[in-house]
Amino acid sequence: MRELVFALEYEAGCNRVADALADHSDARVRSLSLHATADQLWRVDHATGTPDALDAIEDAFRNSDYYADCLATEDCGATQTTRVLDRTDDTLILYSDWERTPTCASVPHIARDHLGDGVLFETRHEGRHYTWRLIHSGEGDVAAFFDSLGVAVGECAQMEMLRTADTTTGAGGRDGKPSGLPPAQEAALQAAVEHGYYESPREVDVGELAEHLDVPRSTLTYRLRRAEEHLAKQHIAGEPVAEERLASH
Repeated sequence: MRELVFALEYEAGCNRVADALADHSDARVRSLSLHATADQLWRVDHATGTPDALDAIEDAFRNSDYYADCLATEDCGATQTTRVLDRTDDTLILYSDWERTPTCASVPHIARDHLGDGVLFETRHEGRHYTWRLIHSGEGDVAAFFDSLGVAVGECAQMEMLRTADTTTGAGGRDGKPSGLPPAQEAALQAAVEHGYYESPREVDVGELAEHLDVPRSTLTYRLRRAEEHLAKQHIAGEPVAEERLASH
């Protein structure tokens, strides 16, 4: 089995969920379950944020001109339904069912075309940054998948490969041990340490660091947040984080 992780960075106006999340920077959406057949897609999503953010996310899912996961840039005639399964002050659980038309495209359906049946999907959506994690057999054509995805996305989003690996071995760090971090996040963390982002007081802010790395500020913020989350969870779980490795990043 192979793991494939990539992200779409949406331009404004191209995805209403991304627009809603960009307006509410503390909100997050992650998939609890996501399945696709040749003609349908259904998923359950868990969103967190303020009441205003959850209202905006619910509206984006339920009242968009076309389904949130559809890569079409206009109404493709598909049938979609979104229902609220649970709602509290700071969490929202949504169930969505989408029946596509021949003009529709989505990441799961493009993956089925090129990576075969039985692909597993996991997503995280923060701001305009939409991360997909796919587990597939490894027998498909990954290059053809990305070519088709690029055509479907067009000018609406930038694609970024984060990780591809054998799920039985994991990604290797500089010391030959699994790093657990995608290369882009590891590079962002290294640059942040080298340029004094974690010094007190800071020697560089995130905007200056993003300019130095020639990446959007939102992209760098996302990479650092995800890297910090990974290291924090390692620490709480009792997994040692080598001091010499952190010093080199």
